[in-house]
Amino acid sequence: QVLLMESGGGSVQTGDSLNVSCVSSGYTYQGYCMAWFRQTPGKEREGLAAIIDRDGTTLYGDSVKGRFIISNDIVQNILSLQMNNLEPDDTAMYYCAAGWAADCRHFISLPDFRYTGQGVQVTVSS
Repeated sequence: QVLLMESGGGSVQTGDSLNVSCVSSGYTYQGYCMAWFRQTPGKEREGLAAIIDRDGTTLYGDSVKGRFIISNDIVQNILSLQMNNLEPDDTAMYYCAAGWAADCRHFISLPDFRYTGQGVQVTVSS
């Protein structure tokens, strides 16, 4: 059983940066894909970024490419998402997720991994 817990959400202004983190437990380094998605009420999940733990391969959604950076500390089991140049449209609940590495390439278009955290709120005001 993989448990995920996010932290670091908050309220910021347009153009600001924010880092959200996710601590995992019950996770064994064995070919997982760690990822972030977001969701706002009444909308579909949006896959943001994913990283394969065994080789560091990263994938990004078009809306965040060039602004967000995903990283994974496999020693401390901390997944991070550095978010730069935030915009009001980035306002959402942000969730981390864990799934198999073989499914990583599909995550951006279909962010539906077996394990997800409880999420943190990120609010960007203009």
